[in-house]
Amino acid sequence: MKWTRAVHHLETLASTCADMATRPVSIFPRRVGELWAAGEILGPIAEIELITVALTVDLPAEAVPWRTEPSGARHWANAARLPQSPVRPFWRSAHAPVWNHELYRPVLVWSEADGVRTDVLAAIADGEGESVRPAAPTPADLRARVADELAISLRGLRERSAEYEERRWKPGKLEPVADALWQVGAGYLDLLDAEDRAAGNTFR
Repeated sequence: MKWTRAVHHLETLASTCADMATRPVSIFPRRVGELWAAGEILGPIAEIELITVALTVDLPAEAVPWRTEPSGARHWANAARLPQSPVRPFWRSAHAPVWNHELYRPVLVWSEADGVRTDVLAAIADGEGESVRPAAPTPADLRARVADELAISLRGLRERSAEYEERRWKPGKLEPVADALWQVGAGYLDLLDAEDRAAGNTFR
Protein backbone atom coordinates (compact mmCIF):
# COMPACT_ATOMS: atom_id res chain seq x y z
CA MET A 1 0.00 0.00 0.00
CA LYS A 2 1.36 3.40 -0.98
CA TRP A 3 2.09 5.86 1.81
CA THR A 4 -0.46 8.42 0.73
CA ARG A 5 -3.12 5.73 0.66
CA ALA A 6 -2.19 4.52 4.13
CA VAL A 7 -2.39 8.04 5.53
CA HIS A 8 -5.75 8.48 3.82
CA HIS A 9 -7.07 5.35 5.52
CA LEU A 10 -5.86 6.58 8.92
CA GLU A 11 -7.46 10.00 8.39
CA THR A 12 -10.68 8.32 7.30
CA LEU A 13 -10.71 6.12 10.38
CA ALA A 14 -10.19 9.16 12.62
CA SER A 15 -13.17 10.85 10.97
CA THR A 16 -15.20 7.66 11.30
CA CYS A 17 -14.41 7.46 15.02
CA ALA A 18 -15.61 11.05 15.41
CA ASP A 19 -18.82 10.23 13.54
CA MET A 20 -19.44 7.01 15.48
CA ALA A 21 -19.13 8.94 18.74
CA THR A 22 -22.28 10.87 17.75
CA ARG A 23 -24.37 7.75 17.09
CA PRO A 24 -27.07 6.79 19.61
CA VAL A 25 -25.91 4.69 22.54
CA SER A 26 -29.01 2.54 22.07
CA ILE A 27 -27.62 1.41 18.68
CA PHE A 28 -23.91 1.37 19.53
CA PRO A 29 -23.59 0.76 23.26
CA ARG A 30 -19.87 -0.01 22.97
CA ARG A 31 -18.24 3.40 22.65
CA VAL A 32 -14.73 4.07 21.37
CA GLY A 33 -13.07 6.95 23.19
CA GLU A 34 -9.68 7.16 21.51
CA LEU A 35 -7.84 6.14 18.34
CA TRP A 36 -4.08 5.57 18.53
CA ALA A 37 -1.62 4.84 15.72
CA ALA A 38 1.39 2.58 16.08
CA GLY A 39 3.92 0.66 14.04
CA GLU A 40 5.11 1.43 10.54
CA ILE A 41 2.70 4.31 9.94
CA LEU A 42 4.78 6.31 12.43
CA GLY A 43 7.99 5.73 10.51
CA PRO A 44 9.50 7.31 7.39
CA ILE A 45 7.57 7.36 4.12
CA ALA A 46 7.45 3.86 2.65
CA GLU A 47 5.01 1.30 1.33
CA ILE A 48 3.35 -0.60 4.16
CA GLU A 49 1.05 -3.58 4.37
CA LEU A 50 -1.25 -2.73 7.28
CA ILE A 51 -1.93 0.21 9.58
CA THR A 52 -1.67 -0.72 13.25
CA VAL A 53 -4.15 1.11 15.48
CA ALA A 54 -5.52 0.86 19.01
CA LEU A 55 -9.10 1.66 19.99
CA THR A 56 -9.89 2.37 23.64
CA VAL A 57 -13.13 1.48 25.38
CA ASP A 58 -14.50 2.40 28.80
CA LEU A 59 -13.97 -0.97 30.44
CA PRO A 60 -11.62 -2.15 33.19
CA ALA A 61 -8.27 -3.47 32.00
CA GLU A 62 -9.27 -6.95 33.18
CA ALA A 63 -12.19 -6.92 30.72
CA VAL A 64 -9.92 -6.38 27.71
CA PRO A 65 -7.05 -8.88 27.83
CA TRP A 66 -4.43 -8.49 25.11
CA ARG A 67 -5.68 -9.35 21.59
CA THR A 68 -9.29 -9.85 22.66
CA GLU A 69 -12.46 -8.10 21.52
CA PRO A 70 -14.75 -6.70 24.22
CA SER A 71 -18.49 -7.20 23.93
CA GLY A 72 -19.98 -4.98 21.23
CA ALA A 73 -16.62 -4.39 19.54
CA ARG A 74 -17.48 -6.38 16.43
CA HIS A 75 -20.74 -4.47 15.98
CA TRP A 76 -18.84 -1.18 16.19
CA ALA A 77 -16.10 -2.42 13.85
CA ASN A 78 -18.58 -3.56 11.22
CA ALA A 79 -20.35 -0.21 11.29
CA ALA A 80 -16.98 1.55 10.95
CA ARG A 81 -16.07 -0.80 8.06
CA LEU A 82 -12.88 -1.94 9.78
CA PRO A 83 -12.99 -5.41 8.18
CA GLN A 84 -12.88 -3.73 4.76
CA SER A 85 -9.94 -1.49 5.66
CA PRO A 86 -6.19 -2.31 5.64
CA VAL A 87 -6.12 -1.84 9.39
CA ARG A 88 -4.91 -4.10 12.21
CA PRO A 89 -6.94 -3.00 15.24
CA PHE A 90 -6.22 -3.75 18.88
CA TRP A 91 -8.85 -3.12 21.55
CA ARG A 92 -7.59 -1.51 24.74
CA SER A 93 -8.99 -0.39 28.06
CA ALA A 94 -9.22 3.35 28.65
CA HIS A 95 -8.22 2.67 32.28
CA ALA A 96 -4.74 1.27 31.59
CA PRO A 97 -1.79 2.33 29.44
CA VAL A 98 -2.45 1.79 25.74
CA TRP A 99 1.18 1.02 24.97
CA ASN A 100 2.93 -2.34 25.28
CA HIS A 101 5.51 -4.41 23.39
CA GLU A 102 3.41 -4.38 20.19
CA LEU A 103 1.86 -0.93 20.50
CA TYR A 104 5.27 0.57 21.08
CA ARG A 105 5.34 4.35 21.57
CA PRO A 106 1.88 4.85 20.01
CA VAL A 107 0.48 8.27 19.16
CA LEU A 108 -3.01 9.57 19.91
CA VAL A 109 -4.75 10.51 16.65
CA TRP A 110 -8.31 11.15 17.83
CA SER A 111 -10.17 11.34 21.12
CA GLU A 112 -13.79 11.95 21.93
CA ALA A 113 -12.69 14.69 24.31
CA ASP A 114 -10.46 16.68 21.94
CA GLY A 115 -11.33 15.53 18.42
CA VAL A 116 -8.95 14.78 15.55
CA ARG A 117 -5.33 15.80 16.13
CA THR A 118 -4.59 17.38 12.75
CA ASP A 119 -1.02 18.22 13.75
CA VAL A 120 -0.30 14.55 14.39
CA LEU A 121 -1.85 13.48 11.10
CA ALA A 122 0.19 16.13 9.27
CA ALA A 123 3.43 14.89 10.84
CA ILE A 124 2.56 11.29 9.93
CA ALA A 125 1.73 12.30 6.36
CA ASP A 126 5.17 13.91 6.05
CA GLY A 127 6.88 10.77 7.34
CA GLU A 128 7.71 12.59 10.59
CA GLY A 129 5.71 10.39 12.95
CA GLU A 130 8.82 9.88 15.06
CA SER A 131 8.67 13.56 16.05
CA VAL A 132 5.28 13.16 17.76
CA ARG A 133 5.92 9.83 19.48
CA PRO A 134 6.50 9.67 23.24
CA ALA A 135 9.89 8.81 24.62
CA ALA A 136 10.91 5.16 24.67
CA PRO A 137 10.19 3.33 27.93
CA THR A 138 13.08 2.13 30.02
CA PRO A 139 13.82 -1.62 29.94
CA ALA A 140 12.43 -1.86 33.47
CA ASP A 141 9.22 -0.06 32.47
CA LEU A 142 8.80 -2.37 29.48
CA ARG A 143 9.26 -5.48 31.60
CA ALA A 144 6.74 -4.19 34.15
CA ARG A 145 4.24 -3.35 31.42
CA VAL A 146 4.47 -6.81 29.88
CA ALA A 147 4.18 -8.42 33.33
CA ASP A 148 0.98 -6.46 34.03
CA GLU A 149 -0.50 -7.49 30.68
CA LEU A 150 0.53 -11.10 31.24
CA ALA A 151 -1.25 -11.27 34.61
CA ILE A 152 -4.46 -9.90 33.09
CA SER A 153 -4.14 -12.26 30.13
CA LEU A 154 -3.73 -15.30 32.38
CA ARG A 155 -6.87 -14.40 34.34
CA GLY A 156 -8.72 -13.94 31.08
CA LEU A 157 -7.48 -17.29 29.77
CA ARG A 158 -8.73 -19.07 32.88
CA GLU A 159 -12.11 -17.34 32.72
CA ARG A 160 -12.65 -18.07 29.04
CA SER A 161 -11.47 -21.66 29.42
CA ALA A 162 -14.04 -22.18 32.16
CA GLU A 163 -16.73 -20.54 30.03
CA TYR A 164 -15.86 -22.78 27.08
CA GLU A 165 -16.00 -25.89 29.27
CA GLU A 166 -19.39 -24.85 30.64
CA ARG A 167 -20.89 -24.07 27.22
CA ARG A 168 -19.27 -26.85 25.20
CA TRP A 169 -22.13 -29.37 25.35
CA LYS A 170 -25.02 -26.94 25.73
CA PRO A 171 -27.38 -25.99 22.87
CA GLY A 172 -26.54 -22.93 20.85
CA LYS A 173 -23.59 -21.69 18.86
CA LEU A 174 -20.21 -22.46 20.35
CA GLU A 175 -18.29 -20.27 17.90
CA PRO A 176 -18.41 -17.01 19.91
CA VAL A 177 -17.10 -18.76 23.03
CA ALA A 178 -14.46 -20.66 21.06
CA ASP A 179 -13.34 -17.45 19.30
CA ALA A 180 -13.01 -15.67 22.65
CA LEU A 181 -10.91 -18.52 24.00
CA TRP A 182 -8.69 -18.52 20.91
CA GLN A 183 -8.17 -14.75 21.10
CA VAL A 184 -7.10 -14.69 24.72
CA GLY A 185 -4.92 -17.76 24.20
CA ALA A 186 -3.14 -16.13 21.28
CA GLY A 187 -2.63 -12.99 23.35
CA TYR A 188 -1.22 -14.94 26.27
CA LEU A 189 1.29 -16.77 24.06
CA ASP A 190 2.32 -13.48 22.45
CA LEU A 191 2.94 -11.97 25.87
CA LEU A 192 5.01 -14.96 26.95
CA ASP A 193 7.25 -14.35 23.92
CA ALA A 194 7.34 -10.63 24.72
CA GLU A 195 8.41 -11.36 28.27
CA ASP A 196 11.46 -13.19 26.93
CA ARG A 197 12.26 -10.40 24.49
CA ALA A 198 11.74 -7.55 26.97
CA ALA A 199 14.99 -8.35 28.72
CA GLY A 200 16.88 -7.37 25.56
CA ASN A 201 14.68 -4.28 24.89
CA THR A 202 14.50 -5.27 21.23
CA PHE A 203 11.36 -3.28 20.43
CA ARG A 204 11.03 -0.22 18.26
